[in-house]
Amino acid sequence: MVLGKTTTANAILNNPEYMKKAGNIIFDGEDITNVNTDEIARKGVFMSFQLPEEIPGISVTNFLKYAKGKVTGKPVKIFEFKAELKKYMEELNINPKYQERSLNVGFSGGEKKKNEILQMLVLNPKLAILDETDSGLDVDAIKTVSKGIEMFKNDENAVLIITHNTKILHSLKVDYVHVLVDGKIITTGGEELAKQIEENGYKEFKGIK
Repeated sequence: MVLGKTTTANAILNNPEYMKKAGNIIFDGEDITNVNTDEIARKGVFMSFQLPEEIPGISVTNFLKYAKGKVTGKPVKIFEFKAELKKYMEELNINPKYQERSLNVGFSGGEKKKNEILQMLVLNPKLAILDETDSGLDVDAIKTVSKGIEMFKNDENAVLIITHNTKILHSLKVDYVHVLVDGKIITTGGEELAKQIEENGYKEFKGIK
């Protein structure tokens, strides 16, 4: 199987639908190649999905409270948790009524993506992998998602953004830009590389191995 961007992300999380034939995945100095997905999450790896799943019967609040407890391994202090959730929902311009709705059920594409960013902020992982979080979003929604990423990132964590375009990068300070072709990083740069791609597209990278 030829690795693509999403496939690579799923391999990092050890998605059982994918079989790794060679190589190792080292995270925070530890080999997590064959570690179960739930344990990888507890070690601090988070992934937002290109097409977030709908989960009927489980509210946004209960999902996040349960996930936070599982990831931290500690009881969730309910008043502190609700205050934190309220703050983040306001920052992301999410209707507060949505916290009692079933997870992603009836949500628009933009609402689902903002809810993924809300999960990232609440769970506060060491590494957040955002798989085409900007896909299908209008300009305002992209700005909101970018704001959430800026709120999250600091010197103690990292964000890996998987994207086909550079719009989401406009409001972000980017450290590195990697171009992946056939499962291999063929070139790496900084913000200047993102601007180059925006102006010229990916045609100059085609055929590079």
